[in-house]
Amino acid sequence: MDPEELEPQKKAAARKNLEPMSVEELEVYIGELEAEINRARGAIVAKRSVRAGAESLFRK
Repeated sequence: MDPEELEPQKKAAARKNLEPMSVEELEVYIGELEAEINRARGAIVAKRSVRAGAESLFRK
């Protein structure tokens, strides 16, 4: 059995219907998405930092 088969399957994010949204609502929505992207990028930076620290610890 492949170890990846044991991992929980992630569902794709539901796509929001943009048609009924006004320009202002779309701008707010974009701002929310950009904030979430920045949060995810921050998590990536933090995880890379932890990983780099662990790798440097075990290289010595």
